[in-house]
Amino acid sequence: MELPNKNSKISLREITAETVRAITQLSVAEEQRRNVATNAESMAQAYFHPEAWFRAIYADDTPVGFVMLEDKTDLPDADRTEPICLWRFMIDQRFQGLGYGNQALELIVEHVRERTKLGYMLTSCVEGPHSPKDFYIKFGFDPTGEMDDGETILRFNL
Repeated sequence: MELPNKNSKISLREITAETVRAITQLSVAEEQRRNVATNAESMAQAYFHPEAWFRAIYADDTPVGFVMLEDKTDLPDADRTEPICLWRFMIDQRFQGLGYGNQALELIVEHVRERTKLGYMLTSCVEGPHSPKDFYIKFGFDPTGEMDDGETILRFNL
């Protein structure tokens, strides 16, 4: 199989019994690990949170990352004015710096626009060395000035 490159097509795909092992083996660099849960932990949590929506990020046919949203729009008596939050987002250390994170976030924003009546989505991140905060701000998220469980809340206007 050919390795993905900067021209690879990025897609979000459901995780299946056939792909789950490959997704759980994706990992950020050692110095980034305090900033994001493992994909195995995230998927386990998702099964106990009906509001969790998660997908693998692919570059062509190679899994390169993982995303999980808190999206209550499919729950019974859903309130489409409840914000959708980017809970987890990671690109494997081998594939960082190729633009996959930006392309995947564009697909996520597209998905969120279809799901909510709000004009924004939220995420949060820890501060400090190797924090993804600068990546999110460069993409267009703005700090709200709020904190949740020690994490900075960021807002992206849709």
